[in-house]
Amino acid sequence: MELQANAALIIIDQQKGILEPRLGRRNNPLAEQRILDLLDFWRRSGRPVTHVQHLSRSPDSVFWPEQSGVEFQDRFLPQDGEWLIQKQVPDAFCATGLEVKLRDAGIGQLVIVGVATNNSVESTARTAGNLGFETWVAEDACFTFDKADYFGTPRSAEEVHAMSLGNLHGEYATVVSSAEILAEVLY
Repeated sequence: MELQANAALIIIDQQKGILEPRLGRRNNPLAEQRILDLLDFWRRSGRPVTHVQHLSRSPDSVFWPEQSGVEFQDRFLPQDGEWLIQKQVPDAFCATGLEVKLRDAGIGQLVIVGVATNNSVESTARTAGNLGFETWVAEDACFTFDKADYFGTPRSAEEVHAMSLGNLHGEYATVVSSAEILAEVLY
């Protein structure tokens, strides 16, 4: 495991709407701080950063355009030179041009963080792996919410998160901690 000099940090859906209490109980309360730790390192080292913004097609969504929930949280506002990708489905590669931008920039390694682990993070990581990108998911820089499974059994956010990471690890991505990623370059 070695972090490349041009590895891209992909930050998914860190918008105001994700903080809505109606989304329910979540896991990983320090996820945003871990994302900020990685973002700070990426910015200081000059590595590429991509901010993914969800523009929902559903009027009852926290990410419905033209209301405050669709806006980035202040602490995650893109800076000059950072990419903004807008998506309408969970997968950040679907109809966004992200793959072309990454390939044109010669980027082959991605670190994916954000929300929700079992939705946009998993969907984007699966596609990244299928497209041949070396994909890492920072498990402590993602979170999700309590959710019932297909059969109606309530599952905790921790269970949903763990299952999603289990789906990804070793097949589509390598699941690591933010500390492991930073240790690759700091020591």
